[in-house]
Amino acid sequence: MKSEMDWRQLNGLALAYMGDAVFEKHVRYELLKQGAVKPNKLHKTATNYVSAKAQAYILHELYQQEFLSEAEQAVVRRGRNAKSNSVPKNTDMTTYRNSTGFEALIGYLFITKENERLETIMNKAVLLIHTKGEET
Repeated sequence: MKSEMDWRQLNGLALAYMGDAVFEKHVRYELLKQGAVKPNKLHKTATNYVSAKAQAYILHELYQQEFLSEAEQAVVRRGRNAKSNSVPKNTDMTTYRNSTGFEALIGYLFITKENERLETIMNKAVLLIHTKGEET
């Protein structure tokens, strides 16, 4: 057994696994802060933020706004290019891979304790989806 884990070397899917949990927790907290308390409504609203489609949209917007550093883009590519044995049932492969890239970035920032940047990106992500929802 390894005595010291090199967290930066985790594969893209492992980073995405962590990022999924971190982002979902952030979204749930934000929804509670906004006063949403009914469990069914909370779940439905949270899905608007944490779905593959929403996360792919967030990533697209972050790229459009040139918001990510080169190092962050490299982590996104690592997540996006990771080979998964599962096939998404509610989305296409491109959307799934992009959402995995976003989750990998969140996981990486969490694991490397880049907390300020993590909060900045997650808050921006929530704002992007919230603003998009107001446009429709």
